[in-house]
Amino acid sequence: MNDQQLPTLALTLGDVAGIGPEITVRTLLDHPDLRTVCKPVVIGDAAALRKAAEVLGRSPDSVRVVDSPEAATGDPALVEVIQDGPDLGDVPYGELDPRAGDAAARFVMTACALAREGRVAGIVTAPLNKAAMHAGGHNWPGHTELLAHEFGVKNFSLVLSAGELYFFHLTTHVSLRDAIAGVTPERTDSVLRLVGSFARALGRPDEAIGLAGLNPHAGENRLFGDEDADVLAPAVERARAAGINAVGPLPADALIPAAVKGKWKFVVVCYHDQGHAPFKAVYGDDGVNITVGLPVVRVSVDHGTAFDIAGKGIAREASLVLATRRAAELAPAWHEVWATARAGEVS
Repeated sequence: MNDQQLPTLALTLGDVAGIGPEITVRTLLDHPDLRTVCKPVVIGDAAALRKAAEVLGRSPDSVRVVDSPEAATGDPALVEVIQDGPDLGDVPYGELDPRAGDAAARFVMTACALAREGRVAGIVTAPLNKAAMHAGGHNWPGHTELLAHEFGVKNFSLVLSAGELYFFHLTTHVSLRDAIAGVTPERTDSVLRLVGSFARALGRPDEAIGLAGLNPHAGENRLFGDEDADVLAPAVERARAAGINAVGPLPADALIPAAVKGKWKFVVVCYHDQGHAPFKAVYGDDGVNITVGLPVVRVSVDHGTAFDIAGKGIAREASLVLATRRAAELAPAWHEVWATARAGEVS
């Protein structure tokens, strides 16, 4: 693949009080092989990146400001950044700062605008701090909801991925009470369609999709709730009638260990911790977070801002490297996933 064919990826810097600048510098300077699969350009703050470079013992001159994605050269010796907003070099590490929270949200908004204009093929996000983002005036539950708003989409899913394993979520950043209410026939149908389109985009249209039960033992024949029988099971039947190889609902405590052992590649869970807790316990830095249902691929690290170690030069970049690589891999076939999401928009 020549340089003209490489997807341009916008890497948003995240909260500059956290480890985002450090892991971005390490990702772009220590992994030159990434330039063989994509052309990365950071949306963020040059001063924060130069400060991080000095923390890591690198030359601040390796940070180069460009005025557009098209101006990025893909030079593996450079961190090329589009300056977005005021200089943030004086934001202290490890402290909640509204300026950093505002900037983290703004970096994402700028990346989305570039994607809407067709100037980047994907977005890779370093972590933001939700409390700082709220303090900065952006009241979104997290990255996923902000991205969905910026692209004007309703049919989307947060997906955790490690290797060939993908965990889709029916609900994410809501209370457990609201998550139960959010497991509706419409939402279940739309996510199963998304998984089916995602499987096709990966060239695996017949791969089985395991749907986790909402209740213990998937309801145990209504002993522990009716949602599995009344909502999830009919959705599986509808998906199968549409040619999607869905199976379930299955007890989560059986489905997820089997998926970790390789029996399942595509898993749908009902709420945030049903997926996140076991996934992070097993995969740690080896996982990434994908948003399926946007017009361009978006992949994120699967960790937070780590204020406790920010500025110490010890943060590991493995998840950001993996996120960048995964975004580059998925970008060329993303149109099929987007077409399904757009067709399945629900209110």
